[in-house]
Amino acid sequence: MTRPAPASLVTVASATRRFGTFTAVDAVSMTVGPGEIVGLLGANGAGKTTLLKMILGLTAPTSGRVALFGAAPSRATRTRLGYVAQGLGLYATLTVAENLAFVTAAYGQKEKPVLTGALAEARDRLVGDIGLGLQRQLAFTAALAHRPELLILDEPTSGVDGLARARLWDTIHAEAERGVGVLVTTHYMQEAQQCDRLVLMARGAAVASGTEADIVAGTTAVAALTDDWAAAFDALHRAGLAVTLAGRSVRVADTEPDTVAAVLRAAGVPADVRQVPATLEEKMIGICRIDL
Repeated sequence: MTRPAPASLVTVASATRRFGTFTAVDAVSMTVGPGEIVGLLGANGAGKTTLLKMILGLTAPTSGRVALFGAAPSRATRTRLGYVAQGLGLYATLTVAENLAFVTAAYGQKEKPVLTGALAEARDRLVGDIGLGLQRQLAFTAALAHRPELLILDEPTSGVDGLARARLWDTIHAEAERGVGVLVTTHYMQEAQQCDRLVLMARGAAVASGTEADIVAGTTAVAALTDDWAAAFDALHRAGLAVTLAGRSVRVADTEPDTVAAVLRAAGVPADVRQVPATLEEKMIGICRIDL
């Protein structure tokens, strides 16, 4: 029997999770719809993984509500999703083929997906003996084996090279195009730009949400244009400012132009200091500095 597609695959309403006196997730609300890629961004310790565990039903919320496919997370709802954990969830002492067979059997699938390319060549090798890039490909293949309606991906491309990361994102987009909802945590700004919507977390709370344009709108940074970019970066860093490099362009988040100009003047570094639109990364830096 074909199930009617819910308006929201994931619904989180004011969900809070406390461990003793520590609040890991603080009144977070969000949704993921069919065919939508939602990115969950935040520094380590922001509460992203705890939130995912509540959505998966592995951790119960202290208060608030979490729903999968319109119902409380359960074994039944989990059969309708694919999950790639930070640690991948593979068995190092089983071969590539044995790992895939185990996962498909756990989901009650009689037909095993066909391994292709490098994974096919490595089918009889122990997972512990193959590289991280291949392990991540295998984790994706296993997560997709039962054709889930929802993908939950916790830092799915961490530690792999740029080409492998691009290929994995091609897979994510292909799944979204066939109507699969995707919830993905990442700390790569380039990956955040591939999402339809973003939820930014800091200290357990959702501090901003919407498209990248929505989140960055009206936020500015400071650019210092100078031939001596290394000296400029060093002076601003020593002054405790949130300085970054974009090529040889020195940029400072969450700071006024006069402050940057004064620091560079005192360091004897000539520069053209101007206010510019902020990037998503600079917006996040500003949020985190305010939060601290």
